[in-house]
Amino acid sequence: MRAIIQRVSSASVTIDGKIHSQIGKGLLVLVGIEDADTDEDIQWLSGKIVNLRIFDDADGVMNESVIEQGGEILLVSQFTLHASYKKGNRPSYIKASKPDHAVPVYEKMIKQLSNDLGKAIGTGVFGADMKVALLNDGPVTIFMDTKNRE
Repeated sequence: MRAIIQRVSSASVTIDGKIHSQIGKGLLVLVGIEDADTDEDIQWLSGKIVNLRIFDDADGVMNESVIEQGGEILLVSQFTLHASYKKGNRPSYIKASKPDHAVPVYEKMIKQLSNDLGKAIGTGVFGADMKVALLNDGPVTIFMDTKNRE
């Protein structure tokens, strides 16, 4: 799994002109799923996301997590995170999972993040044409890949 994690003041997903999900202070997480992703990847990534110390403490130091801040999470599926751009200028998405594998993994990720955060999270709709709006705070943007755990 690959994820782009952005610290936000607010974020929303709009589908067909209507707001589907929105959050205030917290994290917008874009997630890409590949066939090799397992429950262990879901658990590792979710744990990293909710415990990532990228929010300012009382001294203005990035030392608190979204949990400690009482923040929210908005999770949006994004197959383009698995783009391959080695040849030519048109990316290939061959590594991105097809819906029959990706949807159950996405749904497990939603449940895992909700459990780890201790409350429901906002989501996009898998495969929908979504308009994602955010007010990036910082900006703070982190990339994670469960196959390359740096």
